Amino acid sequence: MESTRRAAFFDLDRTLIAGASAFVFARAAREAGYLTTQDFLRDAAKAIQFRLSGSTDEMTDAVRDQMLSAVGGRQQSDLVSLNEAVLPELLGMIRPEARNLIEQHHAAGRDTYIVSASPIELVEPLARALNMTGGIGTVSEVVDGVYTGRLAGPFCYGAGKAVAISDLAKNEGIDLEKSWGYSDSSSDLPMLEIVGHPVAVNPDATLSRVARERGWPVVVFSQRTKTVVRRSTAASAAVAIALLAFSLGVRRGRSIN
Repeated sequence: MESTRRAAFFDLDRTLIAGASAFVFARAAREAGYLTTQDFLRDAAKAIQFRLSGSTDEMTDAVRDQMLSAVGGRQQSDLVSLNEAVLPELLGMIRPEARNLIEQHHAAGRDTYIVSASPIELVEPLARALNMTGGIGTVSEVVDGVYTGRLAGPFCYGAGKAVAISDLAKNEGIDLEKSWGYSDSSSDLPMLEIVGHPVAVNPDATLSRVARERGWPVVVFSQRTKTVVRRSTAASAAVAIALLAFSLGVRRGRSIN
């Protein structure tokens, strides 16, 4: 049976929002006593090296495996509880142009999804708050309310986003050739390449070049946080990955406080 549903998939950081969601999440985690500054900075430094070395398959696998090798038994409720502080701030960071696009896609009868490497516990509530169809994020295995330290789906970064979107499309009957994708980052090329209508939003240098070569639309949303947001790409990616480590319970056998 031919797929009739269509969708629009939005990257989160610096696409749907002006800035990095993980900075907001990190602050909430520290204030709640779930993450020490020392541990956070150590993980962030390792993630910066990952970002600056390039998002090769080998480096992505190494970061994922490093996180999973040290997981402990963190309660899922600890992570979910942070949304009370995180969601209002993230909603204030949503770009007006992005809100308009979401509304336009809804008016055209298309589903809308956030797609992010951030934990699904953060992504899904934000999508619901925006009246979007749903969120696609990194899903950790949970047993009896506790993270096991294993992934329950693809690591939702780079090629993992494309896998997660493809799985969703198959399950929901979405025609990807007639769907849309929005991102600012060349790391999301796999995601943009599987939809029929890729759009580069405030693209980085590599994505800008690829968009020109392939004739993809390039749009520029307002920079409410100015150029410092663009120049903090490595740091924001570092925070995102460090917080993903937290979501997986990365502190075996010791309290995060």
